[in-house]
Formats: sequence, structure tokens, C-alpha cells
Amino acid sequence: MEKNKFQYYLRVFRQASFGKFFKVVNTASERSGKSKAFCFFDILRCMKRYQAGYNDYVIFEWWDLNHEQRDTYMTRFRSKKFIMFMNDHSYSHYFDNKNEFNVRFKKYIGRESLDIATATDEDIEEFFKKREKIFAKMKDLSCGIGCEKLETKDFESSQAFTAYIKEKGFATIEDVIENHPDIAAIYPFSANCFRVITLIDAKGEAHAIYAVFKMGINGRVVDNYGLHGPINLETGEFMFPAHSGDTTADIQYTEHPYSHTPLIGMVLPYWREVIEMAKEAALEIPQMRYVGWDIAVTPTGPAIIEGNNYCAHDFWQLPGQTPGGIGIMPTIEKIIPEFKYK
Repeated sequence: MEKNKFQYYLRVFRQASFGKFFKVVNTASERSGKSKAFCFFDILRCMKRYQAGYNDYVIFEWWDLNHEQRDTYMTRFRSKKFIMFMNDHSYSHYFDNKNEFNVRFKKYIGRESLDIATATDEDIEEFFKKREKIFAKMKDLSCGIGCEKLETKDFESSQAFTAYIKEKGFATIEDVIENHPDIAAIYPFSANCFRVITLIDAKGEAHAIYAVFKMGINGRVVDNYGLHGPINLETGEFMFPAHSGDTTADIQYTEHPYSHTPLIGMVLPYWREVIEMAKEAALEIPQMRYVGWDIAVTPTGPAIIEGNNYCAHDFWQLPGQTPGGIGIMPTIEKIIPEFKYK
């Protein structure tokens, strides 16, 4: 195990950009008011003691936290270790590939889709003729990369649409998810969604341990790199100022910049149904015990957009959203006590 850990660190350092590292040192110094020398050595100390990536230091503003607080955080390398511990990656293709996910989780996605690899031209053209808007996705890309929201009126014919889909290399075409009216009023251009983290314990029970609500921004048709904030698991209430999707940036929002909707205290619709759907879906492939579910809320209820078997480790422990400076590891320890991260 120690040899494997050393080899992993070695690969990371070989790929690391020292320019980026020193940029983080400079940013930490500017934002904390501490010397660059202090930040340099403190970052290295955190990398060793807490298995942190150097960006973690700025993301979590660790210059304000003591040892006991820092040690409660899911850091970059702890996250990697936890993913490998929890998930059997011979099953990860169901989550990595959009076409496979839509088939395997059809009962949860709440929309029709078409797998371009197996569809005939006639299938694609028929799908096109019945819709005004279509959402197209790449096979194995994440964070909304390559996605397009297409309007059928912009194509001369169904044949032109089919040619475009194939030329671009899309893996699936789907119905466009319509936001619940209360959610559309906040930001209408993307499917704003919850990210719900589920864990399956040693007894096979699914737990929802954390959730954030993600919203688009600046006219984008996906909510990735927009803004997000944590949701009270019991009430569905938005609890703290939202953070920018760039978690290294010191940007927070008390209202959405598009609609000026106040965020803190708003209660989102169908919350209990969202949690129950995430826990039920988690048990569909129990070999994948740690998944982050992106779940939209339509006018008639929740619909899963996708499941992420590589969950971001940062968004659930951000400054201003982490009471007492206590990270997520104590919560994980209660449910998965067999995981040893120190």
C-alpha cells in the first residue's frame, strides 16, 4: 500500500506544474496576508500531513484553520483513495458513458433518449421530427463539455440534423429537461440541478450524506462552472451564500446575478422525492458505493441527469459553507468506519 501511495504521489509530482504551484503560493499569501515563505512551507506541510493537493490550500482557505480542523477535510488524495476503496471500477462504464447510463437508469431519467451508435438514420430523423428542442451529449466527457442544446427550427431538414449529429460525434440525443417553474424563475437557460452524494454502507444501506444545488450563469446551457451552495438534507433549504463554480476563486453570491433571486433560505420543490430517488438509484449498481447524482426537478418531479463515480472533493467543504471549519470526513467515518484515510 505504501509503495502504491508513493508511486501515485510520484506520478502527480511529475505531472505537476511548478508554475501553478507558485501561483497558488502567491494567491494564498495575497488572500491570507501571510508571507510567501510561510504559505510555501505550510502548503507542503498540508500535502504531507493531510494528503492535500496544493490547490486545496486555497480552496479551503486553510491558513485560517488549525490542525484538528484541517484533518477533517476530504482532500485531493484522500478523495482518490476513497473512490478506489468504495467503487468497483469494472462497473464504472455505466456512469462514464452517457448512452449506457441512459439505458441502465431509464426509470429515473424522466426523458426519452437515443443512442447514436445503435440508432438508424430513420430513428434519428423520427426523433427530430417530434421535438422543437433536443439536447446532445458526448459519450464520455464530463462537466458539460461538448453538450449542445439544439432547436430543430435551425436545421433545414431532418437529414441535415442527422448529418450534424454524426459529424460532431455526439453519443446521445435527449429530450431537453424542463425546470420546475420555481427553479426556472431563478435561471431559465440550463437544467439547474441538485448534486446529491450517496454512500452504501457495509450492510448495503444507501445514505444521502450531502447535497448542493447548482445553477447556470451567464447564458450557459449547463450548470457546470455556474454557482452552487449546500442544501439542508432535512428541509431542502438553501443554507449559505453560493460559491462560484471555480472553487479556487474567492467569489460568493447571496442572490443569483441573472434573476436577483435571494438564495439563502429558499426552499426548493420536491426535495424529499429528490433524496429518495438518489438513494433508490444508488442501489441499482451496489458495487459502486460512492456516487454523486445530478438530479433536476421538472414540473412533475425529479429526474436524474447523470451519476458521477468521480465526485469532486471540494464543493462540500467550502469557506462560508462549512460551519466550524469541520470538513466531511467525520460524516463519512460514521457511515464507512472501515475506511482508513490517515
